[in-house]
Amino acid sequence: MAGLVTAPAAQADGVTCSEKQFPVSVVGTSQTMSGTLCTPGTDAKSIQVLIPGGFYNRSYWDVTVEPELRSFRLAMNKAGYATLVVDRLGTGRSTTPPSVLLTAITQASAVHQVVQALRSGSNVPRFDKVFLGGHSLGSAISVIEAATYRDVDGVLVTGMGHHLNVLGIAPIFATFVPAILDRKFADKGLDVGYLTTQTGTRFSSLHKPGPYNAAVEAFEESTKDVAAPTELVDAALLGTVTPYTRLVDVPVMSVMGSQDPTFCGLLATDCSSASALRSAESLFYSPAANLRTHVVQGYGHSINFAPTAPDYHSAVIRWADQAIGH
Repeated sequence: MAGLVTAPAAQADGVTCSEKQFPVSVVGTSQTMSGTLCTPGTDAKSIQVLIPGGFYNRSYWDVTVEPELRSFRLAMNKAGYATLVVDRLGTGRSTTPPSVLLTAITQASAVHQVVQALRSGSNVPRFDKVFLGGHSLGSAISVIEAATYRDVDGVLVTGMGHHLNVLGIAPIFATFVPAILDRKFADKGLDVGYLTTQTGTRFSSLHKPGPYNAAVEAFEESTKDVAAPTELVDAALLGTVTPYTRLVDVPVMSVMGSQDPTFCGLLATDCSSASALRSAESLFYSPAANLRTHVVQGYGHSINFAPTAPDYHSAVIRWADQAIGH
């Protein structure tokens, strides 16, 4: 049953959180997309559906290392927005289909079914406005969902640009290994197609040149997850190679780390400032997107962990208040 509550979660600052499970159909198979629904003390009518990137699960949006600083979910709840932080199919508490069934397109289809449940109030609170937030692969999934189904009110794109930094991304790709070789995933029953990251590589790949933080590194390694090559490939093609983003007809905000090794650089996307990022990315969005941008200075790919994350949170809240509203 869509939106079935399976367990209560933490409550703080008037925020109530609960575990949700959404039945979805993917390529003729029955799957479950799981997530955490958090509602602020106010009667929120707008909800952000937050989708993690590759090799992450829902923990990316709710970092427990100094959460007042780094938890995007908590910041949005405090600003009066409800949030649903999901695990992509194959990760976290969501079901694990054969890896060959997972593409950014099929993930977007699953997210669409979740959006429809939130729109209709199918065993979850009904929300008048639904907007998507993604990171990296999650951003590509968000764009595909918004462009294909046209049923959301806005899209937050983080950690994704339209020009890959080939030299920067190659060393990161070299850290991908079959998840079945990692003891962390030994009991998940994954097939050989699922990938994860080599132990001890995440901080260097995803955070540098941000300042080293031992607690962040430990959190990263303990919460890391998997991805399927097929979802990475079509995410790259649809998200960065084709102008699929031009089909998005709702407000869009793009946020990047200034030193993101996957998308930023001299021969890639100019992430040196918010204005430079807007100049580089605006060609790939329609006028209806009214693109807004923000840059997290001095940080790499996984900007939710940046010590300056509150500035990024504030920028997103301003955009959401103006472009979408409560």
